[in-house]
Amino acid sequence: MDWFDRKTCEISRIGLQLADDSKQVTLSTTGNMTQPTTESLDLSVIIPTLNEADNLALLVPRLHAALSPRRYELIIVDDNSQDNTPAVCAELAQSYQLRLIVRRQPKDGLSGAVMEGIAAARGEVLLVMDADLQHPPEKAPELVEVIENNRGDFALGSRHVAGATSDEHWGLFRRLNSWVATLLARPFAGHITDPMSGFFALRRSTYQGAKRLLPLGYKIGLELICKTECQRLVEVPIHFGLRHAGHSKLTVKQQFKYLEHLSRLYDFCFPRLSPIIKFIIATGMAWFVGLGAFFFSLLWTDDLAVAAAIAYACGLGITLIFFMRYVRTQRAFIVRKHPWIDFVFTSLGEWAGAALTATYLDQRLDHARPLEVFVLAFLAGTMIRYVMRKEFSQDIRGLRRQKRREETPEN
Repeated sequence: MDWFDRKTCEISRIGLQLADDSKQVTLSTTGNMTQPTTESLDLSVIIPTLNEADNLALLVPRLHAALSPRRYELIIVDDNSQDNTPAVCAELAQSYQLRLIVRRQPKDGLSGAVMEGIAAARGEVLLVMDADLQHPPEKAPELVEVIENNRGDFALGSRHVAGATSDEHWGLFRRLNSWVATLLARPFAGHITDPMSGFFALRRSTYQGAKRLLPLGYKIGLELICKTECQRLVEVPIHFGLRHAGHSKLTVKQQFKYLEHLSRLYDFCFPRLSPIIKFIIATGMAWFVGLGAFFFSLLWTDDLAVAAAIAYACGLGITLIFFMRYVRTQRAFIVRKHPWIDFVFTSLGEWAGAALTATYLDQRLDHARPLEVFVLAFLAGTMIRYVMRKEFSQDIRGLRRQKRREETPEN
């Protein structure tokens, strides 16, 4: 029997229920554990997992010992692990307040799993931590107490604040990588020393006040720090241990997702400045490539207009790369239904503007200088690009005039 494809089934004393709309499975006991109700609890602990069965067997008892006698629930959100995570959770649920949510087709990674767990949580305080035992469960009460005693709006388990220690011995490249990642987050993370941390606590009301949550990759904590706009952030020193079992999920792909995530956060925090800077970066790179193509073309043609047209087409190739990333990472924000049609129309318009400008200069000036033709032609094309993309609300390339999709009230 394929229990993923059934509405409900019973395995021993464990109930598994499939929710068709979200394609997830929720597991809870029919014995010791209280079934999901509307009754509120003091605390909800959300732990995202992917093949962490060996770690859960050690983590849950330690976490329970640390949090007792609080009224809490433990929500494991699993991204369809291929180990025996459901069986381990089934056994643990006989003794602890544990619920398992299995996401059959996860598409939004760890951050999406955390948000799914928070949506199912009943606690007044929300605590998020990893399952690999690098976050010490014994420190969980300290984070929770910061929120319960109103000493802060957001409590963060930190590896870098005074008093923190670590078992990890990072090489030069890893330390440099961490330093750069933290530096890039500094404009909206403020004084926080460890904005990359995934060990944090906040009040439910704080989470509900977050604006436009759309995390990407692993840094859900950074997303919440930014989108909740908390003013009182408290770092709690922790001992960052070694992973007990399994393998790290941090890959090169995840690091690129972090850069894309930062791009979104810059747009959120600096809605005017960020698009202008991105426009300048994309345009500057296109000009750089175009300049090289322009002088290369002059090696085989004396026609400055032809060289400028070829150069601008090469510059549009760079713009195309930026636009592909824009559509892939910002699709939920794009107001227009057909961004690629807009891109083609805009590109043809700016290319034609640049080519016509170069042709005019080449014909009207008796001794047109190559660099002069290049600069003026590219300036004309860039001005057309800015105006047309502003009109098309492609806000990564220019100031937008229309509201984003998620800013438009639902009917």
